[in-house]
Amino acid sequence: MSVDTNKVDTVSGDDPHLKKEFGTIGLLFTAIGSIIGSGWLFSSLHASGLAGPASILSWVVGTIMFLFIGLAYAELGVMMPRSGGVARYPHYAWGSFASYSFGWVTWLACASVAAVEVSAVLTYASSYIHWLENPNGTLKPAGLVVAILMLGLFVLINFLGVKWFARINNVLVWWKLGMIVLVIVALMIASFHGGNFTIDAKGGGGFAPKGIKGAMEAIPAAGIAFSFLGWRQGIELAGETDNPKKNVPLTLIGSILICGVLYILLQVAFIAALDPSALAHDGWANVGNAISLGSTAGNFSPLAALATFVGLGWLAGLLYADAFISPGDTGLIYTSVTARMSYAMGRNRNAPAGLAKVNDNGVPWVSLILAWIAGAIFFLPFPSWQQLVSIVTSLTVLSFGSGAIALLTFRKQLPDMERPYKSRFPWVVAPLALLATNLIMYWAGWDQVWKMMAAVAIGYIFLGIFQGMDKGRAPKLEFKNGWWVLVWFAGILLVSYLGSYSGADHKQAGQANVYGFNGGIVANIILTAVVLGVAWYCQLPPDRVEEILNETEEIIEEDEAKLAPEV
Repeated sequence: MSVDTNKVDTVSGDDPHLKKEFGTIGLLFTAIGSIIGSGWLFSSLHASGLAGPASILSWVVGTIMFLFIGLAYAELGVMMPRSGGVARYPHYAWGSFASYSFGWVTWLACASVAAVEVSAVLTYASSYIHWLENPNGTLKPAGLVVAILMLGLFVLINFLGVKWFARINNVLVWWKLGMIVLVIVALMIASFHGGNFTIDAKGGGGFAPKGIKGAMEAIPAAGIAFSFLGWRQGIELAGETDNPKKNVPLTLIGSILICGVLYILLQVAFIAALDPSALAHDGWANVGNAISLGSTAGNFSPLAALATFVGLGWLAGLLYADAFISPGDTGLIYTSVTARMSYAMGRNRNAPAGLAKVNDNGVPWVSLILAWIAGAIFFLPFPSWQQLVSIVTSLTVLSFGSGAIALLTFRKQLPDMERPYKSRFPWVVAPLALLATNLIMYWAGWDQVWKMMAAVAIGYIFLGIFQGMDKGRAPKLEFKNGWWVLVWFAGILLVSYLGSYSGADHKQAGQANVYGFNGGIVANIILTAVVLGVAWYCQLPPDRVEEILNETEEIIEEDEAKLAPEV
């Protein structure tokens, strides 16, 4: 029995009211614009503080990891271009319980990113507008009002539809790319101290003052992984591009490579621009103090402070302006993506139907309003940007792992389905992508992992409530095919607890410290193999996958009448 691909495109694809107005550049720039947010404004400082010059290695490894994760999705994104695809692919492969699990994690992560980006804008601004934030980085009442209004502006722009969204984003991305290149070139010309890469600094010197362990810890903890999360827009908006075969692989691979090269060069420029005497005196752990200029600007607005420190006042001015544009554009994008994630869950029928309602502009407006409310909740007195970024990263990376496994299961479940882009080495790419996912979460540390799993547990409470209240519409959970997800989540907890990474400022955060750096890698290899095996065993049979993909016309007509009667 084969899948009717024509029917799949119209039935289990995107809501026909979502408009396909992302071209090649539009989709690529949406991913690049999402990647280049607040991460590049802060991560060079935090990575240097955690790993010293070895932070360059952190960026290289991070780029390679996300290339494998992106490659795992390239085939899926072209084979089945779906808005909110990260939540939909598990639905087709393992049923509703698995898709809800990853959909909830992804939505939660996306909803928080817009708030993180607005927080980054206000953190930079607090260097000269002191009534926005408290000394500990939390928002003052006036800052809270400004933050909620900024998030509301993102929602308003998204209400105008994809075409206006893409036009605004394309302009902003050109600015962001130009700014990064300008900062790299200007810093290298103004101040380049090659000796900084092996300097004997206070608290540890040489290229890797904290060893390879510190370099890997910096990937999640310093915002390096966070800085790459935007590649996913090639998947989340794949159902709204005019040529998925060309645009999706180009977006996934191109955005990671372009931004990876820029990030590596920026880290080199940042380290080389530091004053050697100040760096030797303060050490890498206090690198922000070396560019503080007698204030806290070195920690709150590091690139602008460094530009001022080396005599580039004009560049500092541009960076303070960019601190509004770069995070603001990424927040705008993630507001859109958050809405499409809950839209996808509504279409999968494991969330209320109202979340999939669209307006005349083809925008899921109920989901947009929910994204605004959820983002506002994240403005409550949370920890610093860096600490909040760690848990957001862990949640987002967790959602990516299912794609690597689905790449393999679809080869068995949907062998005859057309694959315009076909991965040549799926049994190499998928395991490495899943291993990269597990390692990033492991390096984030126990303190972040247990909080992430607590958030997952809250999601299951909501699932139980929805299943009880909407029995007529909610699909069967198919738990017998989705229980492997719980095995994976439990494995992440166990490996993290037994490991040596705390992810906290103090040395002990509850972890057992049974194995060191090498042992942690071995433990994650074993976890990866177990998860792949169990997920392969649990996959839905091909006929059930066909049943999900080829929904009846009556169901589609019923949904469209409920979701968009005015169109």
